Amino acid sequence: MNGFGWAAFAEGLAPSAGAALAVMLGTFVVALYKGVHRVVDIAWGLGFTAVALVSYAMSAGGGGDGTRRLLVTVLTAVWGLRLAWHIARRGRGHGEDPRYEAMLARAPGSPALYALRKVYLLQGALVWLISLPVQAAGYVMGPAGAWAWAGAALWAVGLGFEAVGDHQLARFKADPANRGRIMDRGLWSWTRHPNYFGDFCVWWGLFLIVCEAPAAAAATVVAPALMSFLLIGGSGKALLERHMAQRPGFAAYTARTSGFFPRPPRRG
Repeated sequence: MNGFGWAAFAEGLAPSAGAALAVMLGTFVVALYKGVHRVVDIAWGLGFTAVALVSYAMSAGGGGDGTRRLLVTVLTAVWGLRLAWHIARRGRGHGEDPRYEAMLARAPGSPALYALRKVYLLQGALVWLISLPVQAAGYVMGPAGAWAWAGAALWAVGLGFEAVGDHQLARFKADPANRGRIMDRGLWSWTRHPNYFGDFCVWWGLFLIVCEAPAAAAATVVAPALMSFLLIGGSGKALLERHMAQRPGFAAYTARTSGFFPRPPRRG
């Protein structure tokens, strides 16, 4: 078991929260200027990247292993920047996201202030909370061992599912012949949500990097558990499938394709 720098970790929590808040407030200003709040989805990945970079800087004198510090920072930044780039490219030229339109249409009082409370500040808090393993990894003492490298391997599986799934879906949507059809090819024939499953693997992988300090793992396991809830039962899979439930062919697709964890499609 490795030691853990509790005092230094506690000192880094506020600067990490400040980084998440700064990204979200900056994005809010951009959203008001552009007139669309969908840009907050880009800030999700950027927020995690900012927290990782601030945590790396803050943990420099905290006694944590340098290899582990660098590993968790690079993995988080690669995931966050790829996600931000993908969402920015996908949303280019589009108007407001229907989710935000519907939410702001029933906002009491100022829609802008309502969005600030219900979207930006909430997402900033979630970024800070979900990134606790990333923050804690910088204060785990002793060399990176099997848990850390197993976490990096699981992270790589997750990033692969996300990147390949996003690429396959983009190619599918680019073909006019597929308009109105359900994407059921490639990874999408093994799971209805390869991108969400990829996120699931990424965040449990980052959590494993902390597991060489069991006390730190126990203190931060809430983070991947919360991300799993959001992906499966919250704003991810559950919300998207409610939106798609009436689309032609979706019932047959759900009958033959796993809802989350990949498996070969059912026949017949």
